[in-house]
Parts: sequence; C-alpha cells; structure tokens
Amino acid sequence: MSRFLKRTGTTDLNVFYPIRPECEADVPTTRFKPRSGKTLSARRWHASFSQEGHLDIAKVLRRIQRGGVHPSIKGVVWEFLLGCYDPNSTFEERNQLKEQRRQQYNVWKSECQTMVPIIGTEKFLTSPLIDDEDLPIDQSLIGVPISDNKTLRWMQTLHQIGLDVVRTDRALVFYENESNQAKLWDILAVYAWIDNDIGYVQGMNDICSPMVILLDNEADSFWCFERAMRRMRENFRTSASSMGVQSQLGTLSQIMKTIDPQLHQHLEDLDGGEYLFAFRMLMVLFRREFSFVDTLYLWELIWAMEYDPNIFSLYEESEAAGTDNATPTINDKLWKKYGKFQRKKLQAGSTEEQLSALSVFLVASVLEIKNRRILKEAKGVDDVVKILGDITSRLDAKKACNEALKIQKKYLSKAKKT
Repeated sequence: MSRFLKRTGTTDLNVFYPIRPECEADVPTTRFKPRSGKTLSARRWHASFSQEGHLDIAKVLRRIQRGGVHPSIKGVVWEFLLGCYDPNSTFEERNQLKEQRRQQYNVWKSECQTMVPIIGTEKFLTSPLIDDEDLPIDQSLIGVPISDNKTLRWMQTLHQIGLDVVRTDRALVFYENESNQAKLWDILAVYAWIDNDIGYVQGMNDICSPMVILLDNEADSFWCFERAMRRMRENFRTSASSMGVQSQLGTLSQIMKTIDPQLHQHLEDLDGGEYLFAFRMLMVLFRREFSFVDTLYLWELIWAMEYDPNIFSLYEESEAAGTDNATPTINDKLWKKYGKFQRKKLQAGSTEEQLSALSVFLVASVLEIKNRRILKEAKGVDDVVKILGDITSRLDAKKACNEALKIQKKYLSKAKKT
C-alpha cells in the first residue's frame, strides 16, 4: 500500500465517481491521478488550518497548482476557491454563515415550491407547464395563479431544465438515482428564480452537476454553484446581436493575432475572425472536452491559478450594494495569496485583454500545440473543430494550464512592446 493511500484513502477514482458498466467504453480515459507530494490531500488540507480555523490559503494554492485536490475533499476546497468563505474567518464564523445561507436557500426554495409544488419532492418535470399561449397545461402542477411575467418566464424554463438534467453526466452511477437528478433540478430551478437578469440557460447544468456530486447538502451545493456562476454567468448572456462569450472570443482573436499572426490569419480566413470553434470550450469551461474527473482537475487548477484573496470580501460587498462586480485593491504584501495567473496579470497591469480569464489562454495554448496541423489540414471550421477535438480528449490538464501561463507571458510581453 502506497504512502499516499495510507494518508488519504483509495486512489481508485471509480470509488468516488463510479461509471455505469454499459457506459465505460464511451467514457474518455482519465489522465488525472492523485500523486503523493503534489496533490492536496485530506491530511495536508486539515493541517492548513489554525486552531481557530484560519486557512493558510497560500500553502493550499501552491499544492493545488502542483497536483490538484484529492477527491475526498474537493467539495470543501472548492468552496474556498470559489469565494464562498473567507480564509481568514474562523470555524465558528463559517458555521454561522453556512447556516444563514442554508436558511436563505430554504426560503427561496419554499417560494418556488409554492408556485410549483413538485419542487422538493425528489421528482422533477420534463414536460412544459405552459402552452404557446402562456396558459397552464395542467393546473394541478401549478400552486398559484400566474400573475406576473417573471413567474411566467420562470415556469417556462422548468421543463427545459428537466430535459437537460436527464442528459447530464448520464454515464455516472450517481445519476441513476432519480432523487439525485431532482436535486440538480431543484438547484437550477431556484437559481433561475433568483437570477432576474439571465435566469437559466442550457449549459448551466454542466457547471452545477459537479457541485451536486461533491457536496452532500443541497443548499451548500447551491451556494457553490452560485459562486461559480458569478465568474461564468456572462458566458450565458445572449441577445439578438451578441453571444455571452463573444468578448472572450474577441480577446482570443487578439491574443492569437499578437503571438501567432500566421495562424491567426489562417483562422480568420476560415471563419471571418469570429473564432466560433472555441464557443463551447469557453462557455462551459471545457466540460465537454475532458472526462468528468479531468474536468474537475482542470477547474480547480484554473480557480487556484486565478485565485484572488479579496474574492470573498468583494462578493459580500457586491451583495450589499446589489452589484455583481467590484474592483480589487492590490496589496503588495499578499502576492503569495494570489494564484499564479492572477498574480502575473495584476503585476503586468490591467488592460482589458490582460484581465481575460485563464480559459482563453488555455484555448490559445491548444491552438499553438496544433499550429502546424491546423495550417496544413484545416480547410474549414469543421476541420479546426475536429483537430481540436482530437487533442482535447487527450490533454493533460496541468500541462495545458502551464502552457497557458507561457502563452500569457508571451502575450503580455508582446502587447507591452506594441
């Protein structure tokens, strides 16, 4: 038995995320393996807290950036990476905040349950509640009269959420249980109710699913998802004239134009410079390009590298002010508490391109890896999609992130000169 196994338990990832036998042949090979001395283990995680509960976030970030997080503690670690809790808080303060949030979630869920009683019953809907004339199809499924547009729009989304839930991570044994599917549906339904601006958009189910699997308590899963959406919700904003990730696609185009003009010109000739082949990668953060396990690994690497120690206070302040964003104040004494990517970004300055997400540089790194093949073989956008699909299914998440950091450094250097 290995030293890592003794310290953290099994290294067999199928114990944590078992695959349905009939789906094993269709699931991409997982490249992530917990490694002793690199992966953040349960022992090292618990040792990173002081007696009062203060977390040494700098130590945790270093470990995650080296080898990810062991499956046994992913959920609780993600809560810190996503800004649910302040590393400087105590155990008691976090317990109080956790209880407040659970109560708030239950209030919102009760509101939704009043309108659609099936919510919270471990069942969910896949059929429309509302017909094309905005009238209830089955009045028995609706608890209150529809009196406003917000309620109507929300009810119109519930069956689409249900259809997406059925398709979410179908290869995992976890979702053979209808109550687990219903838990995902409940969280997405509540989120759609409280997000008055964007509501629910297809793809949010892919972001939420890991939180449901990693955290036992439904309310805790909701808040972890809510914090993830604060980072990603603009990806899902669409209008008649623009897509949510359009600004990121524009930034990707600018990065490629700066670091590899020849490849950029070729891609521009193929699709008019829109870079639409990267749409799905950026929208759901490579969720469809990696195996489930490797996606979790990639996400925690990205969040650790992008980590800003001000994130918790910024979120709390924005909640009080009723806004979604705030501008961080850089404390030069706290550089070690920033993730690698965030640190370099802030040290370099704050132009719009430099404030881009690591995921954009990750796409750029994938394009660079396949530079020659794209230039030689790609005669259309479909060829680019196929070439990128061939490589992303075999990508090592850590190597991909490290390549993205190199691209960032190269871009910042060239952008500064020009």
